[in-house]
Amino acid sequence: MALIESKNPVLSEKTFQEASRMQYSEAMTLNGTVGKMAFLLALVLASAVYSWGAFARGENVMPYMIGGAIGGLVLALVISFKKEWAAYLAPAYALAKGLLLGAISAYYASRWDGIVLQAVGLTIATFIGMLVLYRARIIRATERFKSVMFAAVAGIAIFYLIAFVLGFFNISIPFLHEGSLIGIGFSVVVTAIAALMLIIDFDMIENGITQGAPKYFEWYASFALLVTLIWLYLEILRLLSKINSNR
Repeated sequence: MALIESKNPVLSEKTFQEASRMQYSEAMTLNGTVGKMAFLLALVLASAVYSWGAFARGENVMPYMIGGAIGGLVLALVISFKKEWAAYLAPAYALAKGLLLGAISAYYASRWDGIVLQAVGLTIATFIGMLVLYRARIIRATERFKSVMFAAVAGIAIFYLIAFVLGFFNISIPFLHEGSLIGIGFSVVVTAIAALMLIIDFDMIENGITQGAPKYFEWYASFALLVTLIWLYLEILRLLSKINSNR
């Protein structure tokens, strides 16, 4: 899916250097990026509440899940190639993903009481923790770090793709969904990788501001960070479900 979007080469240092040589009226700022990120999160929350409500009313939310997944993927691919369109497409991406997250979260909440609040809390805590580690330069987004992370995320994406294809033949990978020790261990590793991707996103935003990237990069950087946050939330939700299934 969109697991490796936050490692998009468009947000690399080279790209920002090239963008800084372009002619534009305004440059990317931290306040602008934070504001746009808050707006996208609000859209995710709004559409998630809608699909959650549909689930609570007993409606079939599968169309929301499928539409949100496919629509989000298509929009993410378009944004990746047409970054200047992010201001128009990133909000649509947030709405599509919100429908997916709301439906999935409602399903998990129906099975394990309080699991969604736990996942949201852990996601927020992880975000703050990674930001503190990044600002304190305890974890640095070096080129070696980025290369290792890219390889890890690419491997996870390929593994999930294989599992998705096998599902059409009724072949499942047990530890991917079951709460065995191997399954929990796998989710812990994937969650840790998703969390570390935040370091790269923070570095990309900082480089964009430092290099004087165009104003539209605020939307693109916010979109990239949103992709990582959604992935992190889903992995934490999956991990918690595996842990709860053993109780």
